[in-house]
Amino acid sequence: MPAPTVRREPIRAVPLRRPGLWIGSAVVLTLAAMLTVSVFRNPNIDHAAVVQYQFAPAILAGLRITVVLAVLSQLVGIVLGIVLAVMRLSPSAVLRLGSTLYTWLFRGTPLLVQILVWGNLALLFQYVGIGIPYTHLALFSLKTNAVMTPFVASVVALGLNEGAYMAEIVRAGIMAVDRGQVDAAIALGMSSGLAMRRIILPQALRVIVPPAGNQFISLLKATSLVSVIAGGDLLTAAENISSANLRTIELMLVATFWYLALTSITSVGQYLLERRLERSGTGLHGAR
Repeated sequence: MPAPTVRREPIRAVPLRRPGLWIGSAVVLTLAAMLTVSVFRNPNIDHAAVVQYQFAPAILAGLRITVVLAVLSQLVGIVLGIVLAVMRLSPSAVLRLGSTLYTWLFRGTPLLVQILVWGNLALLFQYVGIGIPYTHLALFSLKTNAVMTPFVASVVALGLNEGAYMAEIVRAGIMAVDRGQVDAAIALGMSSGLAMRRIILPQALRVIVPPAGNQFISLLKATSLVSVIAGGDLLTAAENISSANLRTIELMLVATFWYLALTSITSVGQYLLERRLERSGTGLHGAR
């Protein structure tokens, strides 16, 4: 006789109850709503002034300088980071020591101190130029204040500091590439430099891009520190206006809005770049 057919009841999955998750979410939403209401209903904040200065020419000019500062400093940091990372992995003890000392110095001192040093470089050297070593003869020289303007000092300080952090990010990316890839490239007759450009660095992007994107977001916010040397950035513009009309909180809210806008746009760009690298095969999961 055929075996009787056994009817199986469908499995009913019951979601796990998480009261703590609901309570935590409710607390966070309540606190956020309370903070928002307290800001908008605060009688000490002139909301009309916030709206008035949101797109003021001085604020927009400071915003442009902030973006330019961040982009230029990041470019300097990327170039320096690659050079320093290659030096750190070099068989030469002198190059390794030089890269290590550079990273130790610029990561070990506050960025604000570095900005102040470059902004006041004229107190240390009245002239900068090129001369004959161990003599007082100068081929040409310029006044330091004429060369090291607040904008140039800001780019130099931010770029050199960024290079120290990018060096560690790039080094981690290079070390994440399988050693067999390097050996195979050299076996094919590639030089070390060619193998670095065509084989190692493209694959290292899977490790470099996420922390580099986070570092650029931090750099965008760090540009506000150049206000101590009147770097012309967004915060400098906001402070200049607030010192004239005494609307300090209102102008800080204006600056906060633009910083949030910049970091949000950058975060979206970072996400899209990571997705693109994944699809192209050199991204987070493509290079194996």
